Amino acid sequence: MMKRILSVLLALILPVQAAVSQTPDEAQARKARSIAQLQSEGVPTIDHLPTIEAESDSRRDNKAVVQRAIALAIVAVKGETGDHAMGQTLIRQFDAASFLTPKERAFMDDPDPSQQDRVNFTWRYEGVHVMLWALGITPELERPDHICDVPFIANTLRELGTDGLMRRAKLRPQKDLLDAADLIYRYDWAVVNARLKGEEPPAGLNKGVVYERHYALNWLIGYMDQDWDDISTDT
Repeated sequence: MMKRILSVLLALILPVQAAVSQTPDEAQARKARSIAQLQSEGVPTIDHLPTIEAESDSRRDNKAVVQRAIALAIVAVKGETGDHAMGQTLIRQFDAASFLTPKERAFMDDPDPSQQDRVNFTWRYEGVHVMLWALGITPELERPDHICDVPFIANTLRELGTDGLMRRAKLRPQKDLLDAADLIYRYDWAVVNARLKGEEPPAGLNKGVVYERHYALNWLIGYMDQDWDDISTDT
């Protein structure tokens, strides 16, 4: 009887141990795939960069990602155009006041933001691109050597609206998000390393695209459980 109880307990415990021990293996395999891809592109790599670890309790849901995509698009439009009235109209159109972070709200409330703020927020189109990919609306994240398709973003949001995005949204598996986060992490290391050496980004990489994509993907995977305004892009 005691042996039978022990065997049942072991049967319950062992799968849990297997699941726990599997994560480092998956993370190492992910790292190896990323390094192989970068090497095939002629992008420098470094082996001692750590792996990207799964945080199952930090995964975003469809609603959060849709709202983030809309907020990023709105601040990017104001950054690009400088049109304060248009920005306020977009907030009302998408009922997006609650989607904005404190820094985004301050920017949208400012009728005459600085040129640097406008430039910084214009780059957020790249974050929208990442969110639409994560939601399964954009088919792939291309190599980060060119800016995203802004007209596609504008047309998608205009046609679908908040409700349409929610209906279309199907957040990709966490494995896909982690794969993308690991790869961009290593792209970003190569870009930062080049900058520290006073060199241009390697293999035609666009440093702005790499940074914005790294930022957005770290938010998506719940890196360090940070809020959008506080995301780290450590390399």
